[in-house]
Amino acid sequence: MGSNDLKYEVSQNAYIKLVLHSLKHPTSAVNGVLIGRISNDTVEITDAVPLFHSQIPLLPQLEISLILIEEYFSAKGLNIVGYFHANERSDEFELGGVAKNIGDHISRYFPQAAILLLDNKKLEALKKSKSSGAVTQLYVRDASKNWKLVQSDANNRFSLKEPSANLMLLDYISSEKYRDIVDFDDHLDDISK
Repeated sequence: MGSNDLKYEVSQNAYIKLVLHSLKHPTSAVNGVLIGRISNDTVEITDAVPLFHSQIPLLPQLEISLILIEEYFSAKGLNIVGYFHANERSDEFELGGVAKNIGDHISRYFPQAAILLLDNKKLEALKKSKSSGAVTQLYVRDASKNWKLVQSDANNRFSLKEPSANLMLLDYISSEKYRDIVDFDDHLDDISK
C-alpha cells in the first residue's frame, strides 16, 4: 500500500505539541518527529517529539535523538512515522531541503512517512476565526520519491482526530503553555529537562 492510498490522522496531543514547539521559538526553525502506527488504511499520528530549534541540520545529534526515540516508542508498539517542521521565517511556506532530507531518512524505515509543515498563515487565521482545520500542510512521497503537498480534497486524506483540537490549541496559546515545551536542544543545555 503506497502513501497515495493512505489517510493521515493526527491526534490532538501530537498536533498541539508541534504547534506549541514552533510558538516557543518563533524566530527559529523548529523540528521534531511524528510517532504512530498504521491501522488499516490510516497512518495514525499519536504523538510528536520536539527535536531542535537551532542547528537543525547537525547529523550526529539528529541520529542520536532518532535512536533514543525509536527505542523508547518501539517498546510501546509505536514507530517514527514522520517529521514536522516550522520554517524560521513566518512568510516562508515551502518545504526546504533539510526537511526533505530528514523525511527521506525516515522514509527508509517507514515508507509511508509524512512531513507536516506549519503554515503560519493558517495559524494567524486560526487566532481570528477559530477554524477547525489543521494549521499544518501534509507532504507525502509520490511514486518518483519526491515530496508532494497533499491538497485538501474530497478524499479528506489528512485530518485532525479530535475536532476540538484547535479550541484546545487556542486555550494553550492564550495561557502560554508553549513555555513548557522541552526539546532535545533544551535537554542538551540542561539535562534536568
